[in-house]
Amino acid sequence: MTDTKETPPDRLANNPMSDFYDPAMLQRGIGIRFKGKERTDVEEYCVSEGWIRVQAGKTNDRHGNPLTIKLNGEVEAWFEDVDEV
Repeated sequence: MTDTKETPPDRLANNPMSDFYDPAMLQRGIGIRFKGKERTDVEEYCVSEGWIRVQAGKTNDRHGNPLTIKLNGEVEAWFEDVDEV
């Protein structure tokens, strides 16, 4: 059976506390290109709204979670395991 959905979700986060966390999608491997450059440090993204969240250095918030900043620009996402099928 082949997977008919070959595009990643519009929005995805790697924080289990987020509503947009999906471990099955993350396990497949998601590639992110932001403003024409591949990024490997993305915590969360949204293709339709055109933003990504990345960790701001080694700073943590008061709950011990990494402090993130939101960057706006063109976002492209793809599955990295498509070639393996």
